Amino acid sequence: MIIGVPKEIKISENRVGLTEKGVKQLVGEGHTLYVEKDAGVGCLISNEDFEKAGAKILDTKKEVYEKAEMIVKVKEPLPDEYELMQEGQILYTYLHLAAEPKLTKVLCEKKIKAVAYETIEFPDRSLPLLTPMSEVAGRMATQVGAFYLQKDNGGKGILLGGVTGVQRGHVTIIGGGVVGTNAAKMAVGLGAEVTILDVNHKRLEYLDDIFQGRVRTLYSNIVNIEEAVKTSDLLIGAVLIPGAKAPQLVSQEMVESMAPGSVVVDVAVDQGGCIATCKPTSHTHPTYEVNGVIHYCVPNMPGVVARTSTYALTNATMKYCSMIAEMGIEDAVSKDEALYKGVNAYDGYVTYEPVARDLGLEYRPLSL
Repeated sequence: MIIGVPKEIKISENRVGLTEKGVKQLVGEGHTLYVEKDAGVGCLISNEDFEKAGAKILDTKKEVYEKAEMIVKVKEPLPDEYELMQEGQILYTYLHLAAEPKLTKVLCEKKIKAVAYETIEFPDRSLPLLTPMSEVAGRMATQVGAFYLQKDNGGKGILLGGVTGVQRGHVTIIGGGVVGTNAAKMAVGLGAEVTILDVNHKRLEYLDDIFQGRVRTLYSNIVNIEEAVKTSDLLIGAVLIPGAKAPQLVSQEMVESMAPGSVVVDVAVDQGGCIATCKPTSHTHPTYEVNGVIHYCVPNMPGVVARTSTYALTNATMKYCSMIAEMGIEDAVSKDEALYKGVNAYDGYVTYEPVARDLGLEYRPLSL
């Protein structure tokens, strides 16, 4: 198969869809690789590194899209890339279509075979291709929150870990999944007072066990959320429903109850956000204020730690990339149930039910 790797164009997105090691593996399996010039420079992979691995470097994004049967990316195509996609092309990347109605329409119109990293799902409901970036985003959420709590960055001047004789900062995390757990690890490591809320009692038991009493776990309901948010110095939204819009669990009134200089980080913003006052920002303009509360809502947080993120991501994505390249999308999904769930659009229809439901579009199972 002919595989193309374009350079990402989302603001401050420095990751790349394949590493030089991934390229070498795919070339060794008999595939042709085209990589856009400088696609990997943001994560310290040079054009020469790709060439040594067996890829051909192309000068423009247009050439990559024209030549490739399968496009391997990190983030969803942006409007400048819509016209470049070829009818019937395989697209393998993060898509988050529940928050992208225009892109979904384009994928259907062009009959793109779109495979979303974030909806590839194992029988135990774990999300193997989302997990590494959720780990990165969760850890970054606490790190970024601590940074903006500094007075020179507009915050209330709180050190999360406090010092002897001084109250510690309070971190509230809505959602106890991979993002929430990793955010809590960082917050506990800094010495903060940490509260995690979740609706899954078994998950709360697990968190109690691994943190050995160093976090407070609460069942997620409107009263508990309201009380925890009000006393928070840092509020982290970490809610995920695979492939669907995130439920809005924190109201504007709750955010307005927080003290000025507090910080909100909504990691779920790429799925619509779970905090009412959140809207997508970018790494060049990452924050804004609502009632004096600083909001950081960057959808591609791992993009600024691109070296770590790229290698962590491609460790997870290579298995299915290799399968699709070897067998084609149809045979590959027939042999792997997890990959079957990753197909969000095919032959002009939305094939992932939560996306169709959230966008009010016709859902057609891939089997049809």
